Amino acid sequence: MKKKRVLFIDRDGTLIQEPADEQIDSFDKLKFTKGMFKNLGFIHSKLDFEFIMVSNQDGLGTNSFPENTFWPVQNFIIQTLDGEGITFDEILIDRHFPNDNAPTRKPNTGLVEKYINNPEYDLSSSYVIGDRDTDRKFADNIGCKSLILGKDGMTWDKIAEILFAGERIAEVKRTTKETDIYIKINLDGTGKCNISTGLGFFDHMLEQIGKHGMMDLTIQTKGDLYVDEHHTIEDTAIALGECILQALGDKRGIERYGYCLPMDDCLCQVAIDFGGRPWLVWDAEFKREKIGEMPTEMFIHFFKSLSDSAKMNLNIKAEGANEHHKIEGIFKALARSLKMAVRRDIYHFELPSTKGKL
Repeated sequence: MKKKRVLFIDRDGTLIQEPADEQIDSFDKLKFTKGMFKNLGFIHSKLDFEFIMVSNQDGLGTNSFPENTFWPVQNFIIQTLDGEGITFDEILIDRHFPNDNAPTRKPNTGLVEKYINNPEYDLSSSYVIGDRDTDRKFADNIGCKSLILGKDGMTWDKIAEILFAGERIAEVKRTTKETDIYIKINLDGTGKCNISTGLGFFDHMLEQIGKHGMMDLTIQTKGDLYVDEHHTIEDTAIALGECILQALGDKRGIERYGYCLPMDDCLCQVAIDFGGRPWLVWDAEFKREKIGEMPTEMFIHFFKSLSDSAKMNLNIKAEGANEHHKIEGIFKALARSLKMAVRRDIYHFELPSTKGKL
């Protein structure tokens, strides 16, 4: 029997905006969060999660928060959501103050004990959707994942995309007699980078991909630099291409194509197609033998290896006088092109090809 999945959904700050006093006790304070109706309605209609509202309401029923100021607003929220096709299987509210240390108050798990260690539910494939670190801790305590609004660029649009189409995170380990490489990429990240190849200028160029492509990128390369730079650069490109290809998955919903940008005296163009057929067109000349520790003859080799392993078509052109600006502009244009091409649209979740395969 297929196990049930659950979305444990916070209320204040998640479904509705939270006011400065953290207490929504009047209709004047009620505002729904941006994108919530569209995306939560999409999730409810397309996916098979049970919807459970789990909310801390400090002191509900006491003089500081009378019941008659809470329920009219709460009932209106539920009725409005219902009108948009969004219904909850259960609504769980804890009334304690934080200093009560109640076992039912998030991030404690007392309210949801019946879902924990219940063979009918798959909590490892379930999520907590919230807006606070306590919601993340709550998810950890019950053994499920968390999606926290406002953290790491998380929006309702991104929540719907992740739940519907999955996270696009991939890892590649590649070890040969010449190099030992670990790469991890999150195509839907925020540009966080942790890059070390032993070549400072190469690290700087690879960081452009993560930063300007809005991808979280970890690259740790140990290569035989005592020989020369060739194997380190080539093998990093191969592993990075494999990682991008793996993260793309079946490519459904992606834009597929993607950039042209100036950098001071230079104009750099990187056109891309994730059509599954690797090809490189290279129109860039460099007069210096090296930039930093990186031989300029390795630039074309890097992009050829990347194109081959990611199975993408790259058309690269750069013109200008400053050699540093020229190659940095190419890497930045690659990053922006990747960002454009990997963008997904879950509302048009189709393969971008008349062939039916990429």
